[in-house]
Amino acid sequence: MIQINVKENESLDKALKKFKKKYEKTGVVKELRSRQQFIKPCITKRQQKIRAAYKLFLQQQASS
Repeated sequence: MIQINVKENESLDKALKKFKKKYEKTGVVKELRSRQQFIKPCITKRQQKIRAAYKLFLQQQASS
């Protein structure tokens, strides 16, 4: 359960902003979206390799 400490005279908008930030960090929405449809393990491995290659490419571009 997510708990948010709200100070006195703090607006509701700020409290909601804090809640949304904490909720996003838990990864609930991401997990729900990933469970909506099954993805084969070979496809997930392929996507991870593509992401890793892209990150390496970006690092090489930044260093040169």
